[in-house]
Amino acid sequence: MTSISNSLNLRYLEYKMRRANSYEEWKDSALKHDILSGFEAWKHKEESNSYDYVNIRTRLDTLRQLRQEKDDVGLLFALNEGIHGNQGGMGKSSLYELAKFGTKKLITEYVDEIVDALEYISTVPESKDITGQDKLDFFERASHCFGRSALMLSGAGSLGHFHRGVIKTLFEHDLIPNVISGSSAGSISAALLGTKTDEELTAVLKNDSVIDPLQAEIDKYRKRLIRKQTDSESLRLMLESIIPDVTFQEAYENTGRMISITIAPYEEHQKSRLMNAITSPNVFVRSAVMASCAVPGIFEPVMLMAKNVYGEAQPYLPDRLWVDGAVTDDLPAKRLARLYGVNHYIVSQANPLSLAIMKGEEFIPVPEGVKNVVRLSTHEVLKGGENFSRRYLRKLPKVGQAMSIFHSAVAQEYKGDINIIPSFSFVNPQKLLGQLNSDEIKELVIEGERATWPKLEQIRNCSRVGQKLDEILDHHGDHSVKHLYKNRR
Repeated sequence: MTSISNSLNLRYLEYKMRRANSYEEWKDSALKHDILSGFEAWKHKEESNSYDYVNIRTRLDTLRQLRQEKDDVGLLFALNEGIHGNQGGMGKSSLYELAKFGTKKLITEYVDEIVDALEYISTVPESKDITGQDKLDFFERASHCFGRSALMLSGAGSLGHFHRGVIKTLFEHDLIPNVISGSSAGSISAALLGTKTDEELTAVLKNDSVIDPLQAEIDKYRKRLIRKQTDSESLRLMLESIIPDVTFQEAYENTGRMISITIAPYEEHQKSRLMNAITSPNVFVRSAVMASCAVPGIFEPVMLMAKNVYGEAQPYLPDRLWVDGAVTDDLPAKRLARLYGVNHYIVSQANPLSLAIMKGEEFIPVPEGVKNVVRLSTHEVLKGGENFSRRYLRKLPKVGQAMSIFHSAVAQEYKGDINIIPSFSFVNPQKLLGQLNSDEIKELVIEGERATWPKLEQIRNCSRVGQKLDEILDHHGDHSVKHLYKNRR
């Protein structure tokens, strides 16, 4: 009877977690579940075959002792021996899939100690033993070796409000990575993070009255919206209401967040682009988001706008038009790795196509290795199909373009190291590109929050060191390009 009672209590706690309306409520149920299931004791037991607990315990004790003895040179030397995100295998996802809240206490304590040690070294007064250049060399080398985490926000249509719940939760827990990418609907959330200060984000993310920025325009333009809910003018009005008129460079100077927006070429034979402060510093963020949201066949293709040498707006690559970025590169992991040294990816995934693929894979009763082989084979078949369609459908450009978009969409990789996905798998196609009501929007936002809460401790442990290194090396205020603009008489 005790076993049955425990099972019922565990199911009840799982139900409460699924329906929780706040992080505190969810955490309380998760911790009770861990106690009842025995995983709270598992978290306090260091020994495990899943990671090198001996190595982590040894390094933790060494760092603690050096700090207690105020041996600054020894501490710096010990840190120089290596700071790795997957030290002793502590970054494995499997270590976060057993308990409902967190993982081994040893891992959390080790990450906390590394962060505290980095902060301590950054405040140590300069001396002949540790010069300012010594510290700078160490932090730059450590940042380069450790890498960065990135938040990638997928395309999602009207489901993009799910991303709002994700970024709201990450922001409240100070876990927003400095590198952020967004495609299609995800580009809107990325632009919010990249163009607004922390103070402005607090107001935007917590204020229910701006949960749907287009709502204020709906009454004013109701008749036109009823005729055509998803026209380009409506999208433009919505973006103007939430994204300021700034370039990628100006956005970076203002917030320190490195946002990237994925756009795809409307013309054939052109490559997709990743717009950011490195590749296109003078392009207006809003025009890039407009292009990234321009779903082919629904919205008109977009010409990008940028500031010229005099600080005036003018077309950027005027002979090119751009459309939805999710169709070719929904999650631009390789490009972020090359541009920003990213090696750890947090994905907020609400793309209906990818959700269907991911949910379907869960029910295939074969080992993960077999699934990987099938994925690779499928990608090769699709690649061959794309080459075939380009060769034999030249006389039917619209059909060829549609086939190319289909191949690109299906052949992409839609997962990262940490994946935040909604619980639902089916999406009503009529809702995907239509205007949602307030209740539907709020439900998507809370779904984003609920999907993020179980991932917070893993995100915290895997990204805190990189965040601390970025914080110490933060020089975004020194990159102003305003002096490059000339005053036109």
